[in-house]
Amino acid sequence: MTEISRRKFLKSASQAGLAMSAAAVAGRMGTAQSATTRVVIDTDRQIAPVSHELFGSFLEQLGRAIYEGVYEPGSKLSDAQGFRKDVMAEVRELQVPIVRWPGGNFVSGYHWLDGVGPRDKRPAVLDRAWNTLETNQFGTNEFLTWARLVGTEPLMGLNFGTGSAEDAAALVEYCNVAGGTKWSDLRRSHGYADPYGVRFWCVGNEMDGPWQIGHMPAQAYGLKATDAARQMRAVDPSIKLIACGSSGPFMPTYIEWDRTVLEECYEVVDGISMHRYWGNTEETHHDSQVYMAMNLAMDRQIEEIAAVCDTVRAQKRSGKQLWLSFDEWNVWYRARGGEFSNGHGKPHPHLLEEPYNLEDALLVGGLANSLIRHSDRVKVGCLAQLINVIAPIATNEDGILRHTIFYPYSWALKYARGRALNLQPEGPGYEVASIGGPIEGGGLPIPGFGDVRWVDVAATIDMESKTSALFLFNRNLEKPQEVEVIWRDATPSAVKQFLTLTGPDLKAGNTFADPKRVTPQVLENPKAGARMTLQLPARSYSVLSLAM
Repeated sequence: MTEISRRKFLKSASQAGLAMSAAAVAGRMGTAQSATTRVVIDTDRQIAPVSHELFGSFLEQLGRAIYEGVYEPGSKLSDAQGFRKDVMAEVRELQVPIVRWPGGNFVSGYHWLDGVGPRDKRPAVLDRAWNTLETNQFGTNEFLTWARLVGTEPLMGLNFGTGSAEDAAALVEYCNVAGGTKWSDLRRSHGYADPYGVRFWCVGNEMDGPWQIGHMPAQAYGLKATDAARQMRAVDPSIKLIACGSSGPFMPTYIEWDRTVLEECYEVVDGISMHRYWGNTEETHHDSQVYMAMNLAMDRQIEEIAAVCDTVRAQKRSGKQLWLSFDEWNVWYRARGGEFSNGHGKPHPHLLEEPYNLEDALLVGGLANSLIRHSDRVKVGCLAQLINVIAPIATNEDGILRHTIFYPYSWALKYARGRALNLQPEGPGYEVASIGGPIEGGGLPIPGFGDVRWVDVAATIDMESKTSALFLFNRNLEKPQEVEVIWRDATPSAVKQFLTLTGPDLKAGNTFADPKRVTPQVLENPKAGARMTLQLPARSYSVLSLAM
């Protein structure tokens, strides 16, 4: 999670000649829009199992994500521990598999000892990342208790800004050792006898960014990560460690940072992190048709960072392949910078509360497709964030609201099961010749995509439950699209459900006053068989669930 100072840094980088000027306007191909997209499915052509942790989420001690989000003592909607019961029910129903906490930028100045022990003894501190008052009433034990109650795996973030490698090892001991040691006995004295067994750990956050507390050069970070990893594994050898990767392709040090870091710590970590946010801004020339192609930037970023990992692996003659953790991704461009990022020293202010519309939801669906088709390398993913702060769910004193992006995210969680299938769709499309400057002012623009298909397709098959799912993103904002699906070695026996998210107004969103303005619609089921014809509405994201 980044703040307004990132903009300032990148602006200065641009002025210093580190950024390239944005140029280009997207063109349209002259392909006939009535042509059919053809998808041939061979269920033996599989990419990889879809990781259980692929569609996780993220909670940062930021704005109202925690306070008034998951934790609100005294609310009529909260339980005796202060947890919002309506939020817990929603997260349980979603079956969010993993949640990253406590940051984000926040973590680089967070001392975990401030958030444990008797609440009346915990200090209130100024969070320098977001200029808010952190009361520390919600800390490690509260988060891990909440995670158990909602049935999600914790992904713990570590302070690599003001924190040390020793601090990181101490937190592992506090969380994962049964007893008989300094930090495990401290946990027991706090009333938590059983260890938590936290498996996944982020070794810092966006340490490549000068906006980050404790920012350091890549080699220095790599050396510190190596020291921390060795100390942490001495406490618990079973943990999975995620190195801090580049903050995104806009960074002047993108790729170089990741390579240098991994040259130091490759053998002691299991994965490397990736972050990226999208928006309909100068980057897309404020053109919604270009915006619909931006999930292809996620595909490219995954492939680039995977290539860096494999290059370092080859250099080191290593037998280990690293996986990727795309642990911050979402649409975020309106509630960004300025007053949206400055808490003015107050507790849990309204920060980064992004309103979402239909076109944002369509792109989130496309981003889910990109993650599915890279299941061979991306093993952890976190939609940033879960509640209130750039989130699919919002709260007020009376209940919760499902933003438009809730629906494609929920479909990925419900239907993307089993193994991802390798598809090569053929069909008409349009051209996105080049991209403008990124959301992060002054950052480096990415290349264009060239030819872009109108229909983006991902698919999974679960042999255990004998089900399959197709995720279909019609980028065409004006025309419906026909998709012919040909099954080579298996035939669906029935259509279980065919849902779509669409509407006449790309800018329509959901509010507490009008919570169902953009909601899923049921499409007429196509006939199940070896050859199926699907009709996709214009500007739509759809899921087709099949019995096999």
